[in-house]
Amino acid sequence: MHVLRFQWASRLVALLGVFLGLLVHAQPVAVAQEELLRTPEAVYLTARLNLSPGPQVEDALLKGVPLYFAWQAEVIRPRWYWTNKQVASAHRTLRLVYQPLTRRWRVSLSNDAAEGVGGAGLQYALHQNFDSLADALAGVGRVYRWKIADAAGVAGGDPEDYRVEWSMRLDLALLPRPFQIGVANQPDWNIQREGTLVLPAVFVAEQARSEDTVSGEPAVGATPDPAQPGR
Repeated sequence: MHVLRFQWASRLVALLGVFLGLLVHAQPVAVAQEELLRTPEAVYLTARLNLSPGPQVEDALLKGVPLYFAWQAEVIRPRWYWTNKQVASAHRTLRLVYQPLTRRWRVSLSNDAAEGVGGAGLQYALHQNFDSLADALAGVGRVYRWKIADAAGVAGGDPEDYRVEWSMRLDLALLPRPFQIGVANQPDWNIQREGTLVLPAVFVAEQARSEDTVSGEPAVGATPDPAQPGR
């Protein structure tokens, strides 16, 4: 009996050690900026994250494995008498891949929600090349005046009646199948961040300019893709 208790206690200690190890080695994504802009035309989200992938993720990138980062934003209207109402939503997926022949990093933007293994079915609207991984990650981890809702969708009620929930995550379901085995339990691959903002009350008269780059604004070190004239 004492032997069985000792074995169970040993297993419990081992599991606790693994859990604490995950907490210690997990690297949270820091938010450098998050804000909403509300104009007479639409609601725009600006967010900037400090992405710093661990050694395992960086090693996979250097081997040419493409990674997919999914951004999502939802405008929610809480209701005390029923479930919350989703007023509007927006999605975008960014594909990051290293090109060994040119030793450059390529970020591709799709305004669709990613589906299928390897991002099959995604239609890319824009591509940008970067000289370094740091510059590419800056583009992936930033949205600038991203349109997430039309003004008509948030016209009713007080501004405090609405909130915007946004998130960014590394979509493990889009990894090649050999990499999907076991990565969900590894802290290096757990790259995600969420945020909640209250809809601002003040309308801004100046019309927000539309996004014209991968990150929504020119990124340091970015080089326009030759296939995108004027980019």
